[in-house]
Amino acid sequence: MKILVAVKRVVDYAVKVRVRPDGRGVETANVKMSMNPFCEIAVEEALRLREAGVAAEVVAATVGPAQSADTLRTALAMGADRAVHVLHDPDPARPLLPLAVAKILRAVALQEKPGLVILGKQAIDDDCNQTGQMLAGLLKWPQGTFASKHGFKT
Repeated sequence: MKILVAVKRVVDYAVKVRVRPDGRGVETANVKMSMNPFCEIAVEEALRLREAGVAAEVVAATVGPAQSADTLRTALAMGADRAVHVLHDPDPARPLLPLAVAKILRAVALQEKPGLVILGKQAIDDDCNQTGQMLAGLLKWPQGTFASKHGFKT
């Protein structure tokens, strides 16, 4: 089975965010960017499934500017087998909204034909928590949200 994992480039969680002078969004020039922490968890889980023999391949995918390749390189360094980069140049006046990302990821999923798609629970930049649910709806696939594993013993 192939697992597709969506990853997003965001302002690093340790950076103190500043609002742009025009009031439209946050300042991203000369700011450290990294993989969304919840996307890192999604990649780690996909790799665990591959190591357990449940999956044969882990493919990381992102939608974003050329600099998003760094996020894909991080996923590859973590152990992903391949990466897919859908280039999109940002326009602060017209940001890429969750539904548009879900539609793009749907196209990637239809091309890659994964048995499982994993997304982080939300992005730390917009906290939308919508893309995964929209993607499942567009694909007409079942979904599980906010899955977690606890260390409880029975």
